[in-house]
Amino acid sequence: MGLAFTVGMATAIMARRALREEFGKSGRNPGGGRHQAGFAQQQQLQLYLLDKALGDPDLAAVLSTVEVESPAQRRQFLFANALYSNALLAYRIGLVTLEELHGYLRITCRNPIFRSYWEATRPHRASLVESSDEARAGRMVDYLIADLDDAETDEWWVVGVPPAEDAP
Repeated sequence: MGLAFTVGMATAIMARRALREEFGKSGRNPGGGRHQAGFAQQQQLQLYLLDKALGDPDLAAVLSTVEVESPAQRRQFLFANALYSNALLAYRIGLVTLEELHGYLRITCRNPIFRSYWEATRPHRASLVESSDEARAGRMVDYLIADLDDAETDEWWVVGVPPAEDAP
């Protein structure tokens, strides 16, 4: 199996483990447990489909709606999407805090291929509900890219301020 599928499986396993631990602590299913499990299952399926597309350029052309210069760039963009989606899922199901997501995305935003993917998919994010986790993470990426571009230091790991957990 490909790397994307392996990442998806690892995410699903971690999500199940986190839900079991929460269930054990509270003695009941956490309020969002089914919803979180649904996110994990959906992400697992998405990464499975991505794995198929990464292995077959004809399928990749169906999965990706972004204009690209080559099949190689399409695969890179699909993989960038998988990395971003996986990080967002980890936040949504509570495996990482907003601050940890910020730190991971700060690293990811340093990659020029990810930045190209991010710019190419900007129109895709225009219809997101402003208050959604995905829109919030998208704004975080936009701010991080701007902060990294404006930074007057080579110490990229200190650039950008993580948003507060309760910020919109």
